Amino acid sequence: MSRLACGRAREIMTDSKREAAGNPLLRKLEGFVPLPEADRAALLKISENPQVVSAGTDLIREGEPPDGMFLILDGFACRYKLRENGARQIMAYLVPGDAGDVDGPLLRAMDHSICTLSACKVARIAPDTIWNLLQRPAVAAALRKSTLVDEATLREWLLNVGRRSAPERLAHLFCELHLRLRAVGRADENGFELPITQYDLADTTGQTSVHVNRSLRELRERGLIKLRQRHLTILDLPGLRQFAEFKSGYLHLGDQAAA
Repeated sequence: MSRLACGRAREIMTDSKREAAGNPLLRKLEGFVPLPEADRAALLKISENPQVVSAGTDLIREGEPPDGMFLILDGFACRYKLRENGARQIMAYLVPGDAGDVDGPLLRAMDHSICTLSACKVARIAPDTIWNLLQRPAVAAALRKSTLVDEATLREWLLNVGRRSAPERLAHLFCELHLRLRAVGRADENGFELPITQYDLADTTGQTSVHVNRSLRELRERGLIKLRQRHLTILDLPGLRQFAEFKSGYLHLGDQAAA
């Protein structure tokens, strides 16, 4: 091989590694299970050509038949349910690297809705593509572990709403998001972009927007956080974790959580 060809091959490999390093799905799943190169390539392929979706868009509604799953590559989305009076309860956040249910296509109809909370980049994964991915043992194990973490997170959110005070609920949520976003390269040790509204936080933590405002003020007055222009700065991470009684084990991030 000529020097030019060798140089070009190295450039292609470098570009591929750079793309993989910036892909939140790869970063998330490799935090659970080491992935062979062929599996990494397959996951990169399904992440190609995402659609840009504006905030407040339902990706799928309760009662609709699921046809594949949605992969969030940028932005915030959520799972939610509505009461007849229009009251909304957000039951999970989907951040970069998160996807809908792998087993969703087995259902006849959705029992909840999935909506974007901010502008998002979204890739739709067809059922046959999901099936092909599940034939790869490492990918199947990583996706299964991701589902188990989702279930553990839901249990933690139930505890949050049922047994923590209003400020503690927000503090716990911020600690969780900080770890989840750091795992996919979307946060640093001091904070992260939080492109959602106080109404979204209220519907997440079972409060009114007025109570969210008061809770945020208490966290600021304690010197724990600063929230400005939809960027959350964590001023005292150990203090925030202690205040929220945050224990990261349910996220199963291993060394990432320890760091």
